[in-house]
Amino acid sequence: MKITAINVFQVDLPLKEGRYSWSNGNYVEVFDSTVVEIETDEGLKGYAECCPLGSAYLPSYALGVRSGLQELARHLIGQDPLNLGRINRVMDAALRGHPYAKAPIDIACWDIMGKASGLPLNTLLGGAAQDDVVLYRAISQEAPENMARKIEGYAAEGYTKFQLKVGGDANDDIDRIHATRSVLKKSDLLVADANTGWTKHEAARVVGAVAALDVYIEQPCLTYEECLSIRRRTALPFVLDEVIDGAGTLVRGIAEDAMDCINLKISKVGGLSKARLMRDLCIAEGIPMTIEDTWGGDIVTAAIAHLALSTPAEFTFSATDFNSYGTVDIASGAPKRVNGRMTASNLPGLGIEPLFDALGEPVARYS
Repeated sequence: MKITAINVFQVDLPLKEGRYSWSNGNYVEVFDSTVVEIETDEGLKGYAECCPLGSAYLPSYALGVRSGLQELARHLIGQDPLNLGRINRVMDAALRGHPYAKAPIDIACWDIMGKASGLPLNTLLGGAAQDDVVLYRAISQEAPENMARKIEGYAAEGYTKFQLKVGGDANDDIDRIHATRSVLKKSDLLVADANTGWTKHEAARVVGAVAALDVYIEQPCLTYEECLSIRRRTALPFVLDEVIDGAGTLVRGIAEDAMDCINLKISKVGGLSKARLMRDLCIAEGIPMTIEDTWGGDIVTAAIAHLALSTPAEFTFSATDFNSYGTVDIASGAPKRVNGRMTASNLPGLGIEPLFDALGEPVARYS
């Protein structure tokens, strides 16, 4: 089988809540998502989606996805999409870094592999390890009382895990954590996610002020070393996200006992091939994961569901149903939340079909 063409689509994903806000005053109102279609000489097509969280979150941005695909495409035409090892080696040789731009190629090739074998991706990724996966809900940064009110609303929809966006003024963040914890059930989980927004002294103040609460602390500072310093100052469970950007940093974090959990974002690490490697390392070392991505719609949510479903429940801290945050459907067959949980399709590959009326015409075609 050979890749004969790569089609690239751009789609805007507005938010139901109007705005998603996180640390340091950052926010997005309409997400810019890229959808990739890979055509083959045997008629099979594979799909994937990549949607960075703006340009101030990670070293990634929406135009970078499409520029990276332009750079990679000529190296991929004629390659066998079923030879995922070679596909990733070709991409890494052709373009240093930029894993988020490579991710949709890798995922679309996995989709083709599933269709060629007649198997859903969760089977190819290790086999279904649970019937469905627990979801978390991200609570956009606002005044403490507004965030508490939103948590109550989402709890009524079946969510039991909540990721609170902090990383602003330390005094406000302390109030946000206290206010939201107070409206939750004892069995509900609360994660205070600073998204790198605190300096060390601010993070030290916050973890001290909430030390008596049942709360996880996530990615308090910008660098791995700063986060490790805060990890050593608190007994609260600790999550790392932005600084775990590949197998190398994961191995270092495990060796230095830098975290209790990680957030495994598929596009951040370069696609399902590398995410699966990191997933298996975490399982081997007893590190639970939130399995997710930077953002996205139906196709991203499908990829998350397959990787999460093939992960044992005790190592799936949570997953994300990004398609429930937006107002635009871009694929049929995507997972849908049911009482705070979701599952993956049992159809071959990702189990989705793009809605081309929503995607429009390709913004680029490479053949």
